[in-house]
Amino acid sequence: MATVLITLKVMPTSPTVDMDKLKKEVLLLIHSFASNKEERATIEPIAFGLNALSIIFDMDEEKGSVDALEEQINSIEDVESVEVTDVRRAIG
Repeated sequence: MATVLITLKVMPTSPTVDMDKLKKEVLLLIHSFASNKEERATIEPIAFGLNALSIIFDMDEEKGSVDALEEQINSIEDVESVEVTDVRRAIG
């Protein structure tokens, strides 16, 4: 099966959320869900001190949907929302 690249955008509940801590929690869930080898996480400024966490990771296409992962991330206390912003097949 092919590998897909998933991009998630995680919005915190407020500008005071510790983004490094949130990043660690989200990456733990991603690692347990996708057993991925590669990921890239960046903190992007949105507005008025609010930042978003953007994470790109790979997983096997046969794993299917990431809906279960989205639900797990949404259950983290400091997460306001999580959205899949991009899905692509990896080539090579």
